[in-house]
Amino acid sequence: MSSVVRARRAVRETVSGLPPAFWWLWTSTLVNRLGAFVATFMALYLTLDRGYSATYAGLVAALHGLGGVISSLVAGVMTDRLGRRPTLLVAQVSTAVSVAALGFVRDPVAIAAVAFLVGMASNASRPAVQAMMADIVRPEDRIRAFSLNYWAINLGFAISSMAAGFIAEYSYLAGFLIEALMTLVCAVVVFVKLPESKPVRSAGAAPEDSVGLGTVLRDGRFMGVVGLSFLIALIFQQASVGLPIAMGEAGFTPADYGLAVAVNGFLIVVLQIPVTRFIQHRDPGRLLVISSLLAGYGLGLTAFAGSVGAFALTVCVWTLAEIVNAPTQTGLVVRLSPVQGRGRYQGMYTMSWAVAALVAPLMSGFVIDRFGAEWLWGTCAVVGTVAGLGYALLMRRLPDPGSYEEGREEQEEQEEGGDGGDGGDGEGGRRGATGAVVEKSGARGGAPEVSAS
Repeated sequence: MSSVVRARRAVRETVSGLPPAFWWLWTSTLVNRLGAFVATFMALYLTLDRGYSATYAGLVAALHGLGGVISSLVAGVMTDRLGRRPTLLVAQVSTAVSVAALGFVRDPVAIAAVAFLVGMASNASRPAVQAMMADIVRPEDRIRAFSLNYWAINLGFAISSMAAGFIAEYSYLAGFLIEALMTLVCAVVVFVKLPESKPVRSAGAAPEDSVGLGTVLRDGRFMGVVGLSFLIALIFQQASVGLPIAMGEAGFTPADYGLAVAVNGFLIVVLQIPVTRFIQHRDPGRLLVISSLLAGYGLGLTAFAGSVGAFALTVCVWTLAEIVNAPTQTGLVVRLSPVQGRGRYQGMYTMSWAVAALVAPLMSGFVIDRFGAEWLWGTCAVVGTVAGLGYALLMRRLPDPGSYEEGREEQEEQEEGGDGGDGGDGEGGRRGATGAVVEKSGARGGAPEVSAS
């Protein structure tokens, strides 16, 4: 069999069996990331175009991150109470309006306030997107689905980063308006194509509000995952906050940093899909332990890098960790989340990354200024080791995925409702009038359609 035929078959196996609604979600994610501008060029916009200090730019970035921390929990609650689709529509329209406004405001206080709103709005869609994906994709296909979505995020970001550089040379305002327009396109896709996917309880089911934020906080097993996720996020964040500072102090140029870190996006685009095919049916506990160690020691090896090529090699190590960790971790979060509390659980998980984005710059600045960059990379290795040990202990306490209660229930839904990818309307299963899953004892619907990000 020729390599071309094998490649075609591999691609077909990777994308087959997923419901059409997932591909609307995937397409919307890609479009959203293709329009990303604020996250990439906010600091340059404030310092070069508006003439503000680096300290002020850092304050604005911190407020943007703080908005994301707050919205993670709020959006998680909205996702469960109002539904996935309304939460996404509110988040996307709010993001479009606030991003456009950010391009026009000139007062420093107003810029900081609007940046905070942008952080809240842009981060609010994440719990809803992840909950929706869990709603529509069969349990055995979730790692593959999350990998494809993560691949779309990185592909879109890689393209938008290159395009944004040229747009910024012409007009920063144009960049803000383009991102606002692309976000509105995503909202239109959600409104026109994708109905609600939130599971609907029958009259005899327990009250929905039985799953609250207190439930999440009291779930020690899940909060352990959140804590370990924070440690992993803290490591990965150093690639964008600690690494450029360390390379600059070592005499490397911004172009050198850009060249080294570009390896990350390239490898994710090239390897995410084939690696997913390799890991999707393997032990998630072992994958999380390995990826934690690769992340920690991949950044740890940076202490020994003395050339752009050496830095690029270290990027290869922690990028492999990222490729393995991202879909596996998200799949674990879904596995531990009760169906009616997916929004809150995903919101708490998202918050761990938002908090890490706030803490990482403080951590890198303090360690590098007080002790030197080598200590920062050594700290990353220690944190990765701690996270790996934590996952090893945590996963020993988890039941086998096949015996997990939610997994059993959802498998029954699929068996009763039919194959989600081949069912009569492309989604399969029995639905209520809104297209949502009807969840009740003894008669469960199939996988519903879902909104997009």
